[in-house]
Amino acid sequence: MSDDVILLAHGSGGLLTHRLISDLFLRHFADPVLAAQQDAAVLESPGERLAFTTDAFVVSPLFFPGGDIGRLAVCGTVNDLAMSGATPRYLSAAFIIEEGLALGVLERIVTAMAEAAREAGVAIVAGDTKVVGRGGADGLYITTAGVGSLSGGHALRTDAIAPGDRLLVSGPVGDHGLAVMAAREGLPFHPAPVSDCAPLGGLVAALLGACPPGDVHALRDPTRGGLAAVVNEWASGEGVGIDLMEDAIPVREEVRAACEMLGIDPLHAACEGCLVAAVAPGSAERALRALQGHPLGAGAAVIGGVTADHPGRVVLTTPLGAHRLLEMPTGELLPRIC
Repeated sequence: MSDDVILLAHGSGGLLTHRLISDLFLRHFADPVLAAQQDAAVLESPGERLAFTTDAFVVSPLFFPGGDIGRLAVCGTVNDLAMSGATPRYLSAAFIIEEGLALGVLERIVTAMAEAAREAGVAIVAGDTKVVGRGGADGLYITTAGVGSLSGGHALRTDAIAPGDRLLVSGPVGDHGLAVMAAREGLPFHPAPVSDCAPLGGLVAALLGACPPGDVHALRDPTRGGLAAVVNEWASGEGVGIDLMEDAIPVREEVRAACEMLGIDPLHAACEGCLVAAVAPGSAERALRALQGHPLGAGAAVIGGVTADHPGRVVLTTPLGAHRLLEMPTGELLPRIC
């Protein structure tokens, strides 16, 4: 990579992100826990199992319909823990503040973080503050780390996904990405897309509690790169392909209309309050009922399944019965959405 430079697309969650992780970070930070590339690392210690994760938030603008950088920082980290099957417990938060940021703006963001933490049932127990010169941080950046506890018989790993599994989403996709884009660019959509930013720990607990241990194989929240990035990552497993039914994937009408106007595929747009699940076929209906019975999963749907027929590929069946490949996003749809 010595002749290359970092592009915005390296932060998109798509193909360049995956290459950066595999070709640079995993090569130097060689570790079997890291190599699993889960949203949170599962750590074994005497008498307990813990999940640990870290994330940085640079969203622009700081406030958007449905949330702000503070709420996003809490929900994003809590959700990464929940996707490992952990119960989120503790967070740390570090603030990089640009000189000149209004104190009232900072207090509004910190208040939102506190409210989101109470909603998620986590405590913010450590932190740090740095101030940089004007022009050094675009207002505010936040870095969070989280710890959660693991119990029960569910072992959520991408390599557990197998042909026959059913794929579910907990609700409409693309809300967050379009909400941030509309707010940043001042796009006059009516109604305006609203971010789905929410902590998913309770939803995951309901899903895992409804299914026999081992029947939920993998979970992921489709943030950068959207649903397309998640299913393409899952299809990279040995002998695994993905079939999706386009008309089964929930998309809000305002998001669909905005995507059509902007030439964006909603399956590439980020979510911050939605999950994707790979579930053993015998538990698919049970999982769907559990998701739909939770307030954050009322729009849940079965959207497809795992197959051995076309390993490494995601095939989308359109409402007209045609088939097309759904590929990993290769560029940056929208930088700085989280």
